[in-house]
Amino acid sequence: MCNTVMSGNHTDQQMSALEETRTSLCDQFASISGSDSAVAQCYLAENEWDMERALNSFFEAHMDSVFDVEEAEETKAVSGNKRKEVNSSDPADASGTKKKFKADKMDCIDLTAEEPTCSSSVNPQGSQAEGVVTESNAEDSKLSLISWNVDGLDTLSLAERARGLCSYLVLYTPDVVFLQELIPSYIQYLKKRAVSYLFVEGSDDGYFTGIMLKKSRVKLLESEIICYPTTQMLRNLLVAQVTFSGQKLYLMTSHLESCKNQSEERMKQLRLVFQKMTEAPEDATVIFAGDTNLRDSEVVKVGGLPPGVCDVWEQLGKQEHCRYTWDTKANSNKTVPYISRCRFDRIFLRSAKTGPRVTPDHMVLVGMEKLDCGRYTSDHWGIYCTFKT
Repeated sequence: MCNTVMSGNHTDQQMSALEETRTSLCDQFASISGSDSAVAQCYLAENEWDMERALNSFFEAHMDSVFDVEEAEETKAVSGNKRKEVNSSDPADASGTKKKFKADKMDCIDLTAEEPTCSSSVNPQGSQAEGVVTESNAEDSKLSLISWNVDGLDTLSLAERARGLCSYLVLYTPDVVFLQELIPSYIQYLKKRAVSYLFVEGSDDGYFTGIMLKKSRVKLLESEIICYPTTQMLRNLLVAQVTFSGQKLYLMTSHLESCKNQSEERMKQLRLVFQKMTEAPEDATVIFAGDTNLRDSEVVKVGGLPPGVCDVWEQLGKQEHCRYTWDTKANSNKTVPYISRCRFDRIFLRSAKTGPRVTPDHMVLVGMEKLDCGRYTSDHWGIYCTFKT
C-alpha cells in the first residue's frame, strides 16, 4: 500500500513538472511569435514540443503572404503605367519616340551615388574652400551605422513599416545596418529596394538577424554564424569581417534570448559575445550592435565589460535622450498594461590594439516619428551611431 502511494506521488510530481515545462514553452512561443497560448500549444503539440520546429512551422504558415498586398499594388501600378504609356496621345509618341517608363513608387533605393565633393582646383580665395574640403573629408572618414530590431514578427502594417525603415536608410545613408527580428519576406522586400547594400543573413527561415553593408564603402571579406548551443528561441551570433577605409573591422550582431525569466541563457550568450570580441585579431576593430534584452544587473553578473571593450552609450556620456530603446510609454506599437522603459539595444566597441583607433563620435535614436499608418517603424527605437576612424 505504501509503495503504491509513493509511486502515485512520484507520478504526480512528474506530471506537474511536465505541465510546468510545457506552460513555460507556450509562454515563450507566444512571446516570440506575438500569438496567444492556444496557438502556441497547437503548434508545439504538433511538433512534439520542439520549440525550433514549432516556430519554423508557425512562420512558414503566417509570414509568407505579409507583403502580398504590397506586391500586388506595385504590379498593378506598373501595369497601369505601361497601359498609359501605350495609349498616350503625347506628340512624342506620334513621332515614334518611345517615352521613358517611370513608376509612381520608387522601385529601389540606390544610395551608391556619392555626394559631390568640393573642387580642389586653385582658388584665389582658397582658404575657405580648403576648410570645406577638410571638413568633408573628415565626415567621409567617419563610419556610420544603424542598429534596429524591426519587429518583423508583428505583421500589422508590416509593409508600411518596412517602407519606413527604407526612408530612414535614405535619410541617414549608414555604412552598416544591423537588423534583428527579420523574416524572409521582409528581407526580400529590402533587397529589392536597398540595392546599394550587400546583405549578410543569420538564417534563411524563421526569424533571424542580418547585416547590410554599403557596397561603395564597406567590403565584405567573410562571414560566420555562431550558434548558441542552448537557445530555445533560434538565436545566434552573426559575424562579418570587412574592411572600411583600409581598416579591418569585425561586425557582430545578435538578438539575445528574450523574456525576464531567460536571464541565465541570456548571460551565457553575452559571455560568448564578449569572448568572440576579445578573441578577434589585435589589428581589427570589433563592433557589436543588436537587441541584447539586457538588464544592467546581468552585465554585472557576467563580470562586467571585458578589458578593452566599452559600451558606446556609456562612453558618450550616458545621454538621457538615447537611453531607452524599448519604451512603451512613448511607443504605442505594443498594447501592454504596463510601462516599461529599457535599454535593450546596445553597441559595444573594442578598438584595434595596433594601428589607427576607432572612437565613438555621436549617437541618436531614430524611428520616433509615427508613419501614415498610425504606427511606428518598430516597437523598438533604432540607434544611429557614428565613429571617428
